[in-house]
Amino acid sequence: MEYRAFGDLKVSAFGFGAMRMPVIDNNQEKIDEAEAIKMIRYAIDNGVNYFDTAYVYHGGNSEGLLGKALRDGYREKIFLTTKLPTWLVKSEDDVFKYLDEELVRLQTDYLDFYLVHCLDTKLFDIVKNCNIIKQLEKAKEMGKIRHIGFSFHDELPVFKEIVDYYDWEICQIQLNILDENYQAGLQGLEYAKSKNIPVIIMEPVKGGTLANNVPQEVLDLYGNYKKKFSSVEWAFKFVSNFEGVLTILSGVSNMEQLKDNIRIFSNTSPGSLTKEDLEIIEKVKQIYFSKIKVGCTGCNYCMPCPSEVKIPSVFQIYNNSSMFDYEKYKPEYVKLKSQGKTDCVECGACEALCPQSIPIIEKLKEAAEYFCN
Repeated sequence: MEYRAFGDLKVSAFGFGAMRMPVIDNNQEKIDEAEAIKMIRYAIDNGVNYFDTAYVYHGGNSEGLLGKALRDGYREKIFLTTKLPTWLVKSEDDVFKYLDEELVRLQTDYLDFYLVHCLDTKLFDIVKNCNIIKQLEKAKEMGKIRHIGFSFHDELPVFKEIVDYYDWEICQIQLNILDENYQAGLQGLEYAKSKNIPVIIMEPVKGGTLANNVPQEVLDLYGNYKKKFSSVEWAFKFVSNFEGVLTILSGVSNMEQLKDNIRIFSNTSPGSLTKEDLEIIEKVKQIYFSKIKVGCTGCNYCMPCPSEVKIPSVFQIYNNSSMFDYEKYKPEYVKLKSQGKTDCVECGACEALCPQSIPIIEKLKEAAEYFCN
């Protein structure tokens, strides 16, 4: 396992993201506890020491599962991160309300890193109006958290404003082959680096888009190249190549993925990609950009929909159909439609929650027209 410096600490380049753990009956709230605990402990036993969760992951069950997995001495072997559900904070007192609840869930007395979750313009106002930083500093003095940071979902100017607001110790941004110029992007990474703020990377495979159902043109491009990396390995090596990246979160859903990630992150040093390697990645980007209809990562923040529209499923089917085979994926959409799971009433509740700022209503209409013509 490769490690990167955070002060005197050594953090694994592979960060275990506890948002996409194995589940039962495809129910994201019903974690397969036995398998998830087995995977978490296997990861720790094989060198992974950074674990990331949040108050809302897996319908609020991720922190509790992780707490169980970290019994028997495993907690002391890792750096544990969770996040303040910023949108639920109404007053200063709520910071400790949620922090203390999360500590109980995680069965620990302290967090190595505590991030203000999902900051954008609206949620940043909550940070300022509810004196969240003051409360976090108090929690740090009490020993409940060791390092203060934030995760981000908005545009670059907002990112810079947030970075300049406080002496953050760490931040988390989305970055992958397709998102160099999306949200904070590469410019945000460089800005954080200029402020000596280590960066955690989320969505390195864009919610699985860069790992599953890879277009044949991309497979051919990679397959004909002299370096025989998988699509997943290329995705990880791309984000690993940048200085300033502390760890890269991967939401593994099964043991096979976990073992493959551990293998990949044994050799992902910054600056290791050659000019020729980067040219291949640039060609891959152009292939994807010509095919993707909706930049949805399947984070499920938009769910549940009040009208029971399966928003991430619709977008996944729409993208898959565009990238691969219309006739193959159209039946999946037709099935959802027959169940009333595509019938958007344009209430807008989802758009207010989407960290990707996707015009969900418009895109659902596009998908309907695409499949129903």
